[in-house]
Amino acid sequence: MFEAAELGHKIDKKTFNKEAPMVREALLKAQYALMEKPDFPVIILVSGVDGAGKSDVVNLLNSWMDPRHIQTHGLGTPSEEEAMHPPMWRYWRRLPPKGKAGIFFGSWYNAPINGRVLGGYDDHDLDAAISRIVRFERMLVEEGALFLKFWFHLSKDAQKKRLTALENNPRTRWRVTKDDWNRFGHYDEYRRVSEHTLRETSTGDAPWMVIEGGDENYRSLTVTKHLLAMMESRLAQPDRPHRRIYGAPLPQPIDNLRILDTLDLTQKLDKKTFLRELEKWQGRLAKLFRSKKFQKRSVVAVMEGVDAAGKGGAIRRITSAIDARKYDIIPIAAPSEDERAQPYMWRFWNRLPRHGKLAVFDRSWYGRVLVERVEGFCTQPAWMRAYQEINDFEEQMVESGVIVVKYWLSISQEEQLRRFQEREQIAFKRFKITEEDWRNRDKWEDYVRAASDMIERTGTELAPWTLVEAEDKNFARIKVLRTMVEAIEKAL
Repeated sequence: MFEAAELGHKIDKKTFNKEAPMVREALLKAQYALMEKPDFPVIILVSGVDGAGKSDVVNLLNSWMDPRHIQTHGLGTPSEEEAMHPPMWRYWRRLPPKGKAGIFFGSWYNAPINGRVLGGYDDHDLDAAISRIVRFERMLVEEGALFLKFWFHLSKDAQKKRLTALENNPRTRWRVTKDDWNRFGHYDEYRRVSEHTLRETSTGDAPWMVIEGGDENYRSLTVTKHLLAMMESRLAQPDRPHRRIYGAPLPQPIDNLRILDTLDLTQKLDKKTFLRELEKWQGRLAKLFRSKKFQKRSVVAVMEGVDAAGKGGAIRRITSAIDARKYDIIPIAAPSEDERAQPYMWRFWNRLPRHGKLAVFDRSWYGRVLVERVEGFCTQPAWMRAYQEINDFEEQMVESGVIVVKYWLSISQEEQLRRFQEREQIAFKRFKITEEDWRNRDKWEDYVRAASDMIERTGTELAPWTLVEAEDKNFARIKVLRTMVEAIEKAL
């Protein structure tokens, strides 16, 4: 893969000076066209060997384009705040919105490649990281991003000459560090691991462009021309048709098993038992949140379920046991315009708690495979691929120390109707009932099927679902508290 980038490609100064102004003008024009009609973001990855001109190219792009609308991220060692979240969090939250460009100078490839060469990763770890990267990049492309990956390469001799020249020049000496020379000492291993990684991640969705970095004019024009061609091609594409319902209906599951139909909704707790159990489990929950061990962990609680199943009441029993500074309740409604300009998962990525805190999501990222699926707000391929995206997201949370607990609260149609009617008659509960709630009752079977599919496809060993029989509120609230305490105690 790297041989073609070691042939000594060059562009003379005369040719560069002739072509550069035209490319620069056209690139700026394309950028403004994107801003005027923000249908997609541009994501640019700049990676490669030390001394191959990566920094120069990033500076060039900011010089030739309007830097006010380019977000450049040069990411090194994670900050203290970043270390409290999944490794991908620092990239998730920096993705550019539609209509803008984002340059990642230092990306999600650094950790697996460096880890395999310098220690900490074996071949299995590297391949697992590669698989996760491929799925993440496919998601970005399917969400609409124009995604470009540039790898700047130098031969071993060329890299040594480049690092020596930079180090001997007083104006560029600061750019060469001991780490650069240390990585050069592992050049052959870096080449092997990098070539394997690029080969496995150069997909139809997100291919790599390997560029010889020895000649400044060559690398500058090659990058800018390719970026220009891709932007112009994408801008010339006709608008995609917007439809509410996409594709054919998904066939029924082969076994036709709907797990929610198997719940025993007759389970109850009398008030005396409820109050005794409430004190017990709230007390244990409070102690857990004050423990030293918990200060290096966090909890994400997902509250999903049938309308009027009692999610709010269960949440209040959790939070009333905890210092208010230790938790955030995050109600999820329809996305804002800013959130629509990002990948679907972006608004959830940005709300993950830091160590020592609890985040309760009242509705969550599962909206894509529930409401959006049933109501036809997204394409069938979009909600089908969301299962894998959700599993990846939750796996990364758990691996970074987050304790993920997920609840589905279930009641019967008859009990839901009774609660709806009660809400309409009690003044301080009327805000809880909307026309949309009544409309959703007409699609009860569709929601049961979607929820059953969701539980089956996303109930993993790392992040299992707890199904809560919520016909009796006392029983449901204690089950939520008890299982949350047990999950945290097991994790600690």
